[in-house]
Amino acid sequence: MRWRPVSCTSFRTNWAWHHNGMSAEKRVAVVTGASRGAGKGIAAALVADGWTVYLTGRTVTDPGDGGIAVPVDHRDDDAVAALFARVADESGRLDLLVNNAAVVHDNLVDPKPFWEKPIGLGDVLDVGLRSAYVASWHAAPLLVAQGRGLIAFTSSPGGVCYMHGPAYGAQKAGVDKMAADMAVDFHGTGVSTLSIWMGILLTDKFKQAFDAETLAKAAGNFETPEFIGHVINALYQDPDLEGISGQTVIAAEEAQRYGITDVDGRTPPSHRAMLGDPRVPSEVVVR
Repeated sequence: MRWRPVSCTSFRTNWAWHHNGMSAEKRVAVVTGASRGAGKGIAAALVADGWTVYLTGRTVTDPGDGGIAVPVDHRDDDAVAALFARVADESGRLDLLVNNAAVVHDNLVDPKPFWEKPIGLGDVLDVGLRSAYVASWHAAPLLVAQGRGLIAFTSSPGGVCYMHGPAYGAQKAGVDKMAADMAVDFHGTGVSTLSIWMGILLTDKFKQAFDAETLAKAAGNFETPEFIGHVINALYQDPDLEGISGQTVIAAEEAQRYGITDVDGRTPPSHRAMLGDPRVPSEVVVR
């Protein structure tokens, strides 16, 4: 099943109705791996869009109004359990989980074969893949209790093409499949799942790796982390969200459908033609 296009006009009309119906209580999100980079920007965008956001990470800092920093090491299952217990106790609800936490090794983009790179690159299969499962396991009862919710996994075309080696690729393919299979289990609950392919993210770390002239020349190809956050917000509010649950979508393409632009009005491009299409899982269910 592919995405059914939604016009910006119909989306805004439905959004206004849905938003007004929920005005008494702020929607609550958890964004994992929000100390820096993608997670930090996604959390900031959600706060700007009116969410209460719990940000996690080993070195996460207080983001100000609307954000609640919770230091969490996602290798520690007990710490993750305590996080969601706190959300339930303080907010009484959960509407959105963004699974973004992942180990990013310093040698990730080293072009050597995997056996010539540090074995620590495989840690992304723990904090990155397993951690997303654990967070989702704890979030699920809270989301189901709301009768509507979304688990979003941040991902990339590395799930279908060779990108940075087999550990990185396995993690991205893994969260794409996790979104597909969790959608089967959530069917009928009102909770949806999506894996979201991000493009070339203009994070602080990325900007430090290139000079200003190089960045300026390639500016049209980048996405800010905040851009991804606004896309996730729009996806959550789409009245047809359940109809696309389980799919892997491309953030740049969804932004175009919703009329979302990045900073300075830029429209980041989709890299589908260059890097490949998201895999479409079989509809067969074996229990």
